[in-house]
This record gives sequence, structure tokens and C-alpha cells, in this order.
Amino acid sequence: MDESSVRAVGWARSLPMNTGPKAARDWAREHLDSLGWTHSAPQTVDDVLLTVSELVTNAHVHAHSTARLVLAWDGQCLHVTVHDDVRALPTPREPSRDGLGGRGMLLVDALADEWEARPCPDGKSVTACFRPPNPSRRAR
Repeated sequence: MDESSVRAVGWARSLPMNTGPKAARDWAREHLDSLGWTHSAPQTVDDVLLTVSELVTNAHVHAHSTARLVLAWDGQCLHVTVHDDVRALPTPREPSRDGLGGRGMLLVDALADEWEARPCPDGKSVTACFRPPNPSRRAR
């Protein structure tokens, strides 16, 4: 196979509302370890895991929905996608000084290299992209 060929790996998991964000983080960490990132890019792993927590929590709390989590590595970017059942798109907002919530999408915006939200016929998908710090050490 020549270098111009596209190679990708991906994983998907459904997380019902009775499944906490820790289960999502543990599942994601296993797959990041299989890419070698827990050793080669530990800060990126931490950023990915916090993003997974935030996006899964948003699906459960705001959409009252099962979260469908997909991780896809295309050799350039790890795409972390969470799909839920509500079409309303998230927007970063100024957090309240009095409340504990309202910081999730601000965190995702700060941690991810880029992110986007798209409506779908049956809800929405929020995708955050993470690039490892050293592209010469790409996962295979």
C-alpha cells in the first residue's frame, strides 16, 4: 500500500443515560492506548478524555439522550464524535459565577484543535478533532 492511501481505524459505543462519563473515559482510554498515545501524547490523552466526559455529559443532561460515542483516527486527526437525539446545537456561553455548569463547550473549545456541531435528521453530532503533538510518531 502506498503512503497516499487512506487508512483509518475507528470504534463506536452506545452509552445509555444510566452510564456515567467514567465508563466513556475508560473505554476511550483503552483505544487511545492501542494507538500508543498514552505514552507518546499523554497531555493529548487527558484533553481527549476530558472532552469525552463533557460531550457525553451534555448528551445525557441537556439532550436527555443516549450518547453514541465514536472515535476515529485517520492518521492526521483523532475525531471524537458524540451523537444525541436533540437537534439544538451547543454553543459556548459565559459560565455563571454562581452555577457549577455552563463550562463544557468552553472546555471543548479550549482543548480540541477544532470542533463542530451538525444537525442530523435524528439529532445532532458534535465532533472534536485532536492532533498528536508530534506528527512523525503517527499511530499505525
